Amino acid sequence: MKNKQIGFTLIELAIVLVIIGLLLGGVLKGQELINSAKVKNMASDFKNIQVYIYGYQDKFKALPGDDHAAAAHVGGTNASNANQTQNAVIQGQWNSTSSADESFMFWQHVRLAGLAPGSNDPAASSYVQRNADGGQIGVQSVSGFTAVTTLPTAGGISGSFVICSDGILGKFAKQLDATLDDGVGSTGSVRVVVNGTSGIGIAAPDDATPYLVCMAF
Repeated sequence: MKNKQIGFTLIELAIVLVIIGLLLGGVLKGQELINSAKVKNMASDFKNIQVYIYGYQDKFKALPGDDHAAAAHVGGTNASNANQTQNAVIQGQWNSTSSADESFMFWQHVRLAGLAPGSNDPAASSYVQRNADGGQIGVQSVSGFTAVTTLPTAGGISGSFVICSDGILGKFAKQLDATLDDGVGSTGSVRVVVNGTSGIGIAAPDDATPYLVCMAF
């Protein structure tokens, strides 16, 4: 009487390993596609804000947020700050959460103008603009900007406005910089910094560390 076979043959084990390999390959490829879509989404944020500014200027001859005739133009609310006349400056920090800052009211103006989607109620929890990773994204004039040095002679950025988006992992920040600029976080128009610090930027961000990514234009 023959002994009953126990366990798997080499062929069966090989088939199982091949199947596992195919499944892992599919998962990794899927994750790669998700990451790529996330970076494209973040890059679109930076590009779209420029379109919002230029589109609003073209239509109303004023900057969103700095438009003190917003109530007449789009039915919005004017920022209540010391600047009571339009001066082509979006005052306030890019991540402001105060309706007294033009950088915060920027979003209400472009949304009411039909340029951007989202809530136009500054008191709503969904009003603050978020990136694909849940970090805040905003814009301000370069004047008064402190997250990255604005002295070109010291290796800083230059331009009229700066868009910033925080909570972006280093691996995405590098791809974002390569998509929008030169791929180096300490040169060009796109800079990668640790939020809350200052400087010219980090040339090679750590993949697993969240950063603030800013672009001047």
